[in-house]
Amino acid sequence: MAEATMEGVPLDAEQAPKEKKEKKKRKFSFPSAFTILFIVTIIAVICTWFVPAGQYSKLLYDADSGKLEMTSPTGEVSTLDATQETLDELGVKISIDQFTSGAITKAVSIPGTYEGLDQHPVSIADIPYSMVWGVIDGIDVMVFILCLGGLIGVVKVTGAFESGLSALTKKTKGREFLLVFGVSVFMIFGGTMCGLEEEAVAFYPILAPIFIALGYDSIVVVGAIFMAGSIGTTFSTVNPFSAVIASNAAGTVFTEGIAVRAFALVVGGIVFLLYLHWYAKKVKADPKFSYSYEDREKFNAQWELDDNSAAAHEFSIRKKIVLVIFVMAFIIMIIGVMNLGWWFPQMAAEFVTLSILVMFIGGTGKDGVGEAKMVDAFGSGASSLVPVALIIGLARGVNHVLTEGMISDTMLNAASNMVTGMSGPMFVICLLLIFFVLGFVVPSSSGLAVLSMPIFAPLADTVGIPRWIIVAAYQFGQYAMLYIAPTGLVMATLQMLDMKMSHWFKFVWPMMVFTLVFGAILLSVCSVVFAA
Repeated sequence: MAEATMEGVPLDAEQAPKEKKEKKKRKFSFPSAFTILFIVTIIAVICTWFVPAGQYSKLLYDADSGKLEMTSPTGEVSTLDATQETLDELGVKISIDQFTSGAITKAVSIPGTYEGLDQHPVSIADIPYSMVWGVIDGIDVMVFILCLGGLIGVVKVTGAFESGLSALTKKTKGREFLLVFGVSVFMIFGGTMCGLEEEAVAFYPILAPIFIALGYDSIVVVGAIFMAGSIGTTFSTVNPFSAVIASNAAGTVFTEGIAVRAFALVVGGIVFLLYLHWYAKKVKADPKFSYSYEDREKFNAQWELDDNSAAAHEFSIRKKIVLVIFVMAFIIMIIGVMNLGWWFPQMAAEFVTLSILVMFIGGTGKDGVGEAKMVDAFGSGASSLVPVALIIGLARGVNHVLTEGMISDTMLNAASNMVTGMSGPMFVICLLLIFFVLGFVVPSSSGLAVLSMPIFAPLADTVGIPRWIIVAAYQFGQYAMLYIAPTGLVMATLQMLDMKMSHWFKFVWPMMVFTLVFGAILLSVCSVVFAA
């Protein structure tokens, strides 16, 4: 009986408060990427029941007939001559060459043609279909990611990663942040030049193990790749998928305002690099400072390479050749995108080709791992990225719901009515915030450009400011949202690294606020200085 009590307090009574305390310590678990996108899809479906439906007439060039096709809000299609006179009559201030050359391939909204339509609600039962539709629509990106996974798998099984990592960590000892700095600058440059974002998924499997070995966390990995690329794209100078296509759709040329965007790029890049350096230094000094510290062991277990064996440290000629091929894969990819007009099918084919080459080099010969093991490694590598590929497809399903519910154009029309008649500075600040919201609804940079520029660009004329300021507002606003928007690329990134959105948000929100505040100040000044 004495053993059942302690200082007169029964053990059961003593244990009860402890159990309550343990329950109180349980933290809220942030939903996974899949759950977040599912919830967002449901919200989008609900919106189609309450937000009034409506559409603008859309204009598209048909290369086969050499004609312009105009689709009315009610779905009636009419054929028009592909001439500049036709565009002028419609109020579309875009050069006809942009249509006939193939520079603009998506339907362009025609100003002043918005019509309210009967409500077109999407059924809750259609949610699974929209998710499947999104996957099918994003199949080119998904195949690219799976082929990337296969290439990573065959390189990894050769042991080349472990050997190269061991050599690299020895050479960078004491200067660890230089590598983070170099990667970030490269991604900023890639973002501003060619919108290097979805392709950047390829760099995580290479750099995550290296950054772990250097003492950094998952936040630094995402910051140096995704965030740096996003900063470059936010302040795009010549990015064809953002600055160029938006300028074309606005009826101006991308060289207009390029000096201002370049200035913004330098300022934004410096601010981000200083912020990343501050955070990386803190994590390096005290790992518990990491915003994702609670998942540190899981992250390290997923990406840390096994370099305990003597064989892992042996950097043989075969492994060096394999690593050179692996690095060249991304150099060739970037050259292909920038100079050869490559897109995801070509990039995927390149990865498959180099995977076969690595299989031959690493699988044959005296010390080769064998053909069967190489083939299995390709399959395992591809399967490990299936969740990432699906996330991209599911995000597109949200946009499908908004399009089918015919409410995207309603939001665009309401936004244009909101800013009509404002003064220059107030106009651009409101427009910046409007693009911030629209970035969630239409996360595609080229998609939002062709939908919104023909509507908003003419409004710039009414307040006496150059149209290139509207292009800059579109870039700053949309990408500030895409730092966190679940409909964008960030969810695929977080899924790949198994990172919680709450951890990422804690790091990224200062940069989001900076982009909006700095963008608002810069655009306001420009609207006064360059006013007509």
